[in-house]
Parts: sequence; C-alpha cells; structure tokens
Amino acid sequence: MQADPAVATAARPVTSRRNCTSWDVEAILGLYELPFADLLYRAQQVHRQHFDANTIQLSTLLSIKTGGCPEDCAYCPQSARYETGVEAEKLLPMDEVLEAARAAKANGATRFCMGAAWRSPKPHQVDAVAGMVQAVKAMGLETCVTLGMLRDGQAEQLREAGLDYYNHNLDTSPEFYGQIITTRTYQDRLDTLNRVRDAGIKVCCGGIVGLGESRRERAGLIAQLANLDPYPESVPINNLVRVEGTPLAVNEAVDPFEFVRTIAVARITMPQAMVRLSAGREQMDDALQALCFMAGANSMFYGDRLLTTENPQAEADRQLLRRLGMRADTGAH
Repeated sequence: MQADPAVATAARPVTSRRNCTSWDVEAILGLYELPFADLLYRAQQVHRQHFDANTIQLSTLLSIKTGGCPEDCAYCPQSARYETGVEAEKLLPMDEVLEAARAAKANGATRFCMGAAWRSPKPHQVDAVAGMVQAVKAMGLETCVTLGMLRDGQAEQLREAGLDYYNHNLDTSPEFYGQIITTRTYQDRLDTLNRVRDAGIKVCCGGIVGLGESRRERAGLIAQLANLDPYPESVPINNLVRVEGTPLAVNEAVDPFEFVRTIAVARITMPQAMVRLSAGREQMDDALQALCFMAGANSMFYGDRLLTTENPQAEADRQLLRRLGMRADTGAH
C-alpha cells in the first residue's frame, strides 16, 4: 500500500550534513502540527526501517550519589537549594552498586546506568566511578553514567574503564533554558558533550517535557538534539515529575498527546537513536505508554526506582510488554 503523499512530504528536513540530516525549528513544528494519526504513521515508518518495532531495550538506573547538588535546576529534588526531603548522601560503596547491577541483569536489563548528583566530579570521584564502570562492564552489561560536567581527560578515563554511554541532557531549548537553570550555561552542556564525543564514548542526551515551555521551545530542544553531529545514540524523553519543594511543583501536567507527539518527532528526526521513556513513566497509564511505543520509543528505564522518584516495578513492566506482544531487546546498542 502506498504512503499518503501528504504525510510523506510534510515537514521535510532542510539540508543534509556529513553524516546526518539538519532540521530547522519550523520543519520540526511542521511535524508537531501533523494530524496525530499521520504523525504516528510517519514515525512508525521510520522506526520500522531501523528497528524491530516489537522489541524494547531495558535499562536500570541507580543513584550512586544522591542529593546535595549545588545546581539550581528548577525541576530537581536533588538540588541543595530546595526543601524536598532528599538528604545529601555519600557515594555508594562498590558492593552495593554491584549488588544492584546483578539484580538489574537478573530482571532482564541490558544497560546499567549510574547517576551522581555532582556539578562536576573531582578526580578521586572519577577514579571511584571508573572502578564501578569496569566492574559492571565485566558482568556483561552496557554501562552509562551521568556525573555532571566533565573536565579535560575525564571522559578518556571513563572510556578506558569501559564506559559505553555518558548521559548529559540539554533539558530544553536554548531560548527557554535560562528560566530553568542559571548555575551552568547551555554551552557548558555542549562542551561536556563534545568531550564525550571526542573520547569515543556514545552520547545519551535528551530533555524534559512539561517545564512550562511552549511547543516552539519544545521543537527547539528537538532541533538542538537532532542537529548534534552526529545526533545522540540514546535520547531520553522525560515527562516532568512535579516534586513538592521544587519551583516547578506547581506546573500543569503536559497534555498526554503532546508527550506522544514529542516521542514521534524525536523518532523521525533521529531515526537510528534509542528513544527512551524516562522520568515520569510512573504517572503514565498503560495505554499512554503503548502509544509512546507506537510513536517510536524503543527503550525504557525499568525497575523499582529512577534516581529519587518512583518508577514502575519490574514485574508490572514485564506484564505490560507481554500484553502488548513485545519483548526485551537483548542486543547491544
């Protein structure tokens, strides 16, 4: 059956670059404004060109150093500037991290992500995390860490330990960024991503929907991600978790269909990326998650907790995948 020509020609990218396609904000807005069914149809076409549409990659995230972060990210319960009930803790000992990694693997996760609430890690902290990366990698799991901004040489040290992915989100568009964070610049984030790329580590980079941004600003975030050269191999799309005590606790929830649209637009503009359902999945019912999979999400954080906010339990996730006829992807990405 031939594709609908109206869908096939709408909102095409503007230019081609060395190894990916360049998208401007207007073209991405054109995708957002497609009829919902047409947008999902186009996202499905792109998804099936590159992936098995009935598999999903499972990642588990562990907070290895919780709370006490000096940054002022308005959404984050780990900021020391807000009263959220999250206490500052020390770096977890190696044995606790490895116990969590073993449990994640036993539950079916193929990637183990470790997050630390630092602005930028000190040399001895990178030493400690590098040891964790090496040990987790030896279990046969893919490894990912998020430690804040990296200095020269730190990404190379993590790569030598066996790190597969480094997560450093852009969060939102450059235009809206200053309303959410003032303690580091957008360029600071891009500089860390460049260090990660230059070290030969895969990039995990996405953003948050529901910060109070407009659709145009949402499109601006996708444009930033899609126009990284190359675009990230892993793109987490977070739905804001409104945590009491943070400045964004009073935000209105984003329209569920707008969130699905964002997943679809990410899939179309970054066709070979792993697009991951991340924070906020606890607030999504099964039908909404199924729509996200139809829109091109093919990875999710899986397990009991996601940093400091609740995440659906592993058994509930397995039941959902069974009901949808989906299965865990056991391949490496």
